[in-house]
Amino acid sequence: MERPRRNRGSALLIGIGLVLIGLLAGILAMLFVMNRQGPGFRGPVVERVELGGRALSARAAGPDSSAAVVVADARTLNELFKEVAERVTPTVVYIQVESKGDGGESWFHNFDDRLRERAPRQSVGSGVIVSPQGYIVTNNHVVEDADEIMVTLSDKRRYEASVVGIDPNTDLAVIKIEEGGEDLPVVALGNSDELEVGEWVLAVGNPFRLTSTVTAGIVSALGRQVNIIEDSFGIEDFIQTDAAINPGNSGGALVNLAGELVGISTAIATESGSYEGYGFAVPVSLMERVVSDLIAHGEVERGYLGVEIGQVDAQRAEDLGMDRIQGVFLSNVWRGSAAYKAGLRTGDVVLAIDGRAVDAPNELQSSVARHRPGDRLDVEVWRNGARARFAVELFGKEDPVYDDWFSELTNQQALPVEPEPEAGPDGREIVELEGWGVGLQELSDRDRYVFGVESGVYVAYVAHGSLAAAAGLPRDVVVLSVGEEAVDSIDAVEAALARAAETEDAVLVRVRRRDGVSAFFELETPAGE
Repeated sequence: MERPRRNRGSALLIGIGLVLIGLLAGILAMLFVMNRQGPGFRGPVVERVELGGRALSARAAGPDSSAAVVVADARTLNELFKEVAERVTPTVVYIQVESKGDGGESWFHNFDDRLRERAPRQSVGSGVIVSPQGYIVTNNHVVEDADEIMVTLSDKRRYEASVVGIDPNTDLAVIKIEEGGEDLPVVALGNSDELEVGEWVLAVGNPFRLTSTVTAGIVSALGRQVNIIEDSFGIEDFIQTDAAINPGNSGGALVNLAGELVGISTAIATESGSYEGYGFAVPVSLMERVVSDLIAHGEVERGYLGVEIGQVDAQRAEDLGMDRIQGVFLSNVWRGSAAYKAGLRTGDVVLAIDGRAVDAPNELQSSVARHRPGDRLDVEVWRNGARARFAVELFGKEDPVYDDWFSELTNQQALPVEPEPEAGPDGREIVELEGWGVGLQELSDRDRYVFGVESGVYVAYVAHGSLAAAAGLPRDVVVLSVGEEAVDSIDAVEAALARAAETEDAVLVRVRRRDGVSAFFELETPAGE
């Protein structure tokens, strides 16, 4: 009688063993398929559109504190650079734009949003192929106001392209090869959230029309805000790098040593107009979110908290009873907004979004910008000496509760920049340049100290509706040069502008802001108006 029981027991064990073997085989098969797809693989973001190709098969291993330190020699690093360059260069395209407006490649330029009838202009930039269907990501300022777009691949194939959608808030745009694009190389997408300061990166683009140029550097800083997107809802969370980036690199690729895209080159901070060691790129984690919506809807569906925000400095942290300087201060929570309905109030300090610390206004903006209307965020705040958490469901821009809020912000932007006084508050004379709509003052010793300059001319006001205002020129900056001429007096500025007006339709003016960043503005001349 015992033998049948043992047989049944053996059969049961054999059956369990077969089930386990089957499960193990299934897991191994799934891992094999995932490995074949590569670590840079991304599933379809929208229907029938897959963003990103495959990363390098020989991916660089991440740091492991328990492993022995291995120092790669120069030859090994050189081979890795070569491999990455060979992999990425074909995915970066050369973009030529023809337009009647002022769009195209520009570094810290600000242009009038209104199109003007004028002779066609040509400009160039870069783009990155992000899907086999021919979708290419670039900067908004590269293709802004484009009438015709021509894309050239590294293998010299040329295609016409059209704009799919733009997002001025992030200075990103998507264009698409019209027809005939086959066997397109696609960049692998990385994770910019995993980037660390000091990590090697390569920039690939077309500076000064030098196509397929590769430069190397490191990540210099993360989460930079440099105030180049002049919009109330501008989102700046840039990767800073010392990889050489120049005019023409806009829209190009910033990649890691795995050959994965981690950023889209967008801007430089410079005194000369060319590379000086400070380049900035939109992180791919934000880019993916924007590009997905532009492909699917032609615009970005962005969720809003409905708050106005500010920095937390040492004094504010002390006043609020905080043990350290952290978070983002809510200077105003719009009544009825998503934040207000969730329980957030003016005076709160946002410490984290979905468990991710935010310590600057642009970090909070970037965190929210990755979400759509209806998404729920876990928001941790500091209030009355203690931490509290709130679940916030984001509202879209079209929500009626935001009508007055958006209208108020828009009206603030539309107001004249400054009245036109005859003298400044310090009594110094203000000289208006007739025809240009800008009031200038000679530099004081304080101006030289505040702006960190030896020479230049102070912009006291910009008249509403003037050529200077149309170009976006702000007040409270110092003019350093007009065209290629350095200026050290109001007379020098006036003379340089007059010479430009005789021969040019527009003139480039370089200014310096209080934060030390140089900016460029293209002023249309009275003759070219």
